[in-house]
Amino acid sequence: MTAANPASTATGLVKAMKPRRPRTRRGVELAMLVFAVLIALAAYADVGLTRSQRVPPDTLAYGLGLGALVLIAHIAVRKFAPYADPLLLPCCALLNGLGLVLIHRLDLVAQKADRSDATLQLAWSAIGVIGFIAVLVVVRDHRRLQRYTYTSMLLGLVLLAIPSILPARFSEVNGARNWIRFAGFSIQPGEFAKVLLVVFVAGFLVTKRDALALASHRVLGIDLPRGRDLGPIIAAWLVSIALLVRGRDLGMSMLFFGFFIVMLYIATERLSWLLIGVLLFAGGTFVAYHLFAHVRERFEIWLHPFKHAQGSAYQLVQGLFGFSSGGLLGTGLGNGRPDLVPFAKSDFIVATIGEELGLTGLTAIVLVYVVIVTRGLRASLSVRDSFGKLLAAGLAICLAVQVFVVVGGVMRLIPLTGITTPFLSYGGSSLVSNWALMALLLRISDSARRPPPPAAPRPDDAATQVVRL
Repeated sequence: MTAANPASTATGLVKAMKPRRPRTRRGVELAMLVFAVLIALAAYADVGLTRSQRVPPDTLAYGLGLGALVLIAHIAVRKFAPYADPLLLPCCALLNGLGLVLIHRLDLVAQKADRSDATLQLAWSAIGVIGFIAVLVVVRDHRRLQRYTYTSMLLGLVLLAIPSILPARFSEVNGARNWIRFAGFSIQPGEFAKVLLVVFVAGFLVTKRDALALASHRVLGIDLPRGRDLGPIIAAWLVSIALLVRGRDLGMSMLFFGFFIVMLYIATERLSWLLIGVLLFAGGTFVAYHLFAHVRERFEIWLHPFKHAQGSAYQLVQGLFGFSSGGLLGTGLGNGRPDLVPFAKSDFIVATIGEELGLTGLTAIVLVYVVIVTRGLRASLSVRDSFGKLLAAGLAICLAVQVFVVVGGVMRLIPLTGITTPFLSYGGSSLVSNWALMALLLRISDSARRPPPPAAPRPDDAATQVVRL
């Protein structure tokens, strides 16, 4: 029998004790990106086959353009955030690609000779990916953003206030004053303000959550906060009411106040903050309903849409007819009449999905958003620092609230709003801001999944030797 070599035994023990380096999962991300591009490419070809019984001649160009964009984004993630979640980028690429297909489908009906909105949206997608890469390059450590807590607040509030201050001809679109329009160029500053305000709320709650978590009285099993700690929620409530009244922007008002309340609840784990937030918003909306005609009109459209079907509720009613036409499986891409719905490319792109892809297709797309939100919350749970936890949760909740507000408004679950569906709707401001939001989520996910650096050996540790007896 051959005796075991002590040196080889020791080497084997060292290898067994050495921790495995976690996989980056970038190969999985690349495979999922290819799958997402193929789905969008198949949908693009399907539109052409339905409308003209032939595959569009620019299908390959569309696939190469979208594929090049997501490949560049993948390379950036591989280099600057190698441990980030492998599902976030493919989900965004899928939604962005399907949004381009739906806008192209509506372009075919409009038959514009001077421009194609799908081509412009592809250009905005390129700008969004450039912004995505810029955020990954500049923000190497998400914790540094905490230094700019109040700067983010100031910039966010300025962006929200500018459209309300400008004359209506420079800021009003479809009754809502949430744009900046000048010399043929338009931008929706609220889309960028939401990201800045999430950064502010996360930084603010990190420093103040101990005080906000204190309770003064217990009523019906609910711990109520102290009166002097109500300042932040009152301030957020006033901002949201100002957006509703002055800016006539119900969507951004609900979005801002919604993610603020949810982040406050996550930070303090006090159910009372949710109840107080709901009561404040409901009370403010009730007063605004009785004092301001444009608020009252929004609720009249919501409660009695068919009464105003030929007037102010025409858009909502046409969207509901589209949903009913689509049924469970939809009419098929290119077979419906979503062009009968005003602003089908932007505010009502969900109605286009419901008509041509049916309830099944709409549910599948909503589930893609659910994947993004759950993976963002997973990053929030895994990251080690408190600021990162609140920032990731805030970004994920912000996306979730926006999708709920859009889909709920179009389906008449809540009053109709004028905000866009992330990554799907036509519009550069929304697309660029959401790509930046996704870059921040990937940065936090990379920090959460990245293995900790190996501990440096202490100088007093004696070297281990194998001694043959």
